[in-house]
Amino acid sequence: MDEITPRKVQTIRARSAALTRDALASLGNVVFPPVCAACGRTTGTHRALCVACWSDIRFIERPYCAVLGTPFSHDLGPDIISAEAIANPPDFDRLRSAAFYSGTVRNLVHALKYRDNTHLAVMMAEWMRRADDGMIARCDGIAAVPLHPTRMMSRRFNQSAELARNLAKLTDKPFLPGLLRRKRRTSQQVGLSRTAREDNVRGAFALSPDREDAVFGRSILLIDDVYTTGATVSAAARALRRKGAAEISVLTFARVLDETI
Repeated sequence: MDEITPRKVQTIRARSAALTRDALASLGNVVFPPVCAACGRTTGTHRALCVACWSDIRFIERPYCAVLGTPFSHDLGPDIISAEAIANPPDFDRLRSAAFYSGTVRNLVHALKYRDNTHLAVMMAEWMRRADDGMIARCDGIAAVPLHPTRMMSRRFNQSAELARNLAKLTDKPFLPGLLRRKRRTSQQVGLSRTAREDNVRGAFALSPDREDAVFGRSILLIDDVYTTGATVSAAARALRRKGAAEISVLTFARVLDETI
């Protein structure tokens, strides 16, 4: 009879624990079968997309404007800046986004934002990490565009903060919750013109009390779910710049782009 050593006991326990986990996972898949995160079709694993939804995604890749990340229709060379960025320099230093805001990507944003599917933020943050173009490595901390307290109470969570928190966890960068606050409740930006969006959020953000040390002389990566005209992140960036931020980069999951340049 073989001697039962402490090492063998550990091995038996490890195998038993693995079998238990596999059994629970199988049972979970029966009770809660894995479905596509975007459309609800059955898939092989959780937090995955079906083939149709995956093929619908349009990732934003080079070549693009070195400042605004706006895609070019053809390669104009490294570090080329778009006419828009030259004519209207943004209040932040650079912008990058993971994908075009359409189809599957729009469904994912809505599922996170309006249907409380906060588990999607893990997958979405991973896509953002792949699109960051070096901004994460350079930053001293990751912050999110805040919601007004009354909207936070009704929604119960801030989708941008969920993305920022998961991105910080993936990259081992400091997460700066509550760095900015929304001083007044603004109207929904959806449906507003560019000028109306800018007026709507002008002066809406401020640094939270006693957070100057986290900003002054620092490089801040600002996270939002969707970039449309840039009015919201520009207003937030101005609040950070006023408190001495040395560099402000913006990273979003999606970007509204009708067509490439």
